[in-house]
Amino acid sequence: TGLASLVAARAGAEVTHVDASKKAIGWARENQEMAGLGSKPIRWIVDDAVKFAEREERRGSRYDIILFDPPAYGRGPKGEVWQLFEDLPDLTDLCRAILTPKPLAVVLTAYSIRASFFAIHALMRDTFAGMGGKVESGELIIREKSAGRALSTSLFSRWVAE
Repeated sequence: TGLASLVAARAGAEVTHVDASKKAIGWARENQEMAGLGSKPIRWIVDDAVKFAEREERRGSRYDIILFDPPAYGRGPKGEVWQLFEDLPDLTDLCRAILTPKPLAVVLTAYSIRASFFAIHALMRDTFAGMGGKVESGELIIREKSAGRALSTSLFSRWVAE
């Protein structure tokens, strides 16, 4: 949907949004227009996120904040295969490599709850060690109205500069 990118753009950020799905990018662009944010600076890029981040590293492009929401499993536009538990460590390393010298935050959400949030917490803690800041992790939940039960929807982890 591009929601996080739209929120960031509305707050004044220059946004680069990467998704391997042309359909998802089209939907996000429509949402940008419907939200009245057509003039906000958002680069919509259809690409494999790992390949994009590798190119950005080679180019010397740097980012203050990175939000990433990889799928549990997916295919890139050229047939690249993504598997969360196998590929997430490399993508997280690439995210660190393309941060500015004084970054603000890195936020990861993972809608594959085959693992506990401790696994992504350890990954983020290890990846961003030595950068100062802190790592916070947990589960995103919705509360069932009738019985008040917490229903897990995804995992999250974020590194935030102090």
